Amino acid sequence: MTTTPATPLPDPAATPATAPDGPTGLELLRAVFTGPRAATGIAGLIGMRVGEIERGRVVFTAATRPEFANPMGTTHGGICATLLDSVMGCAIHTELGPGDSYATLELKVNYIRAVPLDGRLLTAVGTTVHLGRQTATAEGRVTDPDGRLVAHASTTCIVHRAPR
Repeated sequence: MTTTPATPLPDPAATPATAPDGPTGLELLRAVFTGPRAATGIAGLIGMRVGEIERGRVVFTAATRPEFANPMGTTHGGICATLLDSVMGCAIHTELGPGDSYATLELKVNYIRAVPLDGRLLTAVGTTVHLGRQTATAEGRVTDPDGRLVAHASTTCIVHRAPR
């Protein structure tokens, strides 16, 4: 099987000093996730789709599939962790100014129930809890199609401010 490398998403951290008058974090995420490269990178790898991108709140979905199996035959916890890291980080990013970026410092995930590999749609919601000058926190939840909690998490991110 031959695969073509995906075009990488723009890296907001690569231009903080040169783009202080560029798009805000919210504008950048909306452009990235609705543009032609929306399904590249980690989003393309696990089939993440955008549900909502608002200031301080992001919703992504992904359907389970056999490739996500852990040794017990259910969805590997890394799938929920990836969804949670993504929505929480992006929720923080929606509140950042032009050229600002962030990186995850800490991720704490609590798994509530096993998830079958039968194509069920997982919904991850991330919300910003605190945005400070140098750090930010967010929380996230993953639910199954019946609205049952699958996993929940919190994160702390370091904020890199662009020179103004």
